[in-house]
Amino acid sequence: MKVTVSRKAHFNAAHRLYRKDWTMEQNDAVFGKCNNPNFHGHNYELTVSVTGEIDQETGFVMDVKILSDLIEVHIENALDHKNLNVDVPDFANLNPTAENIAVVIWNKLRSHIDTNKELEVVLYETPRNFVTYKGE
Repeated sequence: MKVTVSRKAHFNAAHRLYRKDWTMEQNDAVFGKCNNPNFHGHNYELTVSVTGEIDQETGFVMDVKILSDLIEVHIENALDHKNLNVDVPDFANLNPTAENIAVVIWNKLRSHIDTNKELEVVLYETPRNFVTYKGE
């Protein structure tokens, strides 16, 4: 029997969506207001879910306190109140779209969670715009 345990978190960050190898006109055409050279910010909402078998000794799929600590150390501390383009090495050569941020978060957490458990990241950039990544 598989069960999913989830933990919500949030962080605030600024970013700019653009490609260095494109002209300003190309960037404006594709990314619009998100191409603002002075950046813009979001209050990101994050849900991290771990799916697996229930441990017969503890009754847990995963200790939620451990999951919470992993999110705080590896995600919130790394991304909160940061300019993703400037302050976060993961985005030095990667456009910080919601899709790419979700993949980076998944990769940061994957090695800290047992490989026999599934990991899913849901990242809300706005209350109506969100992405899901399951490592596929």
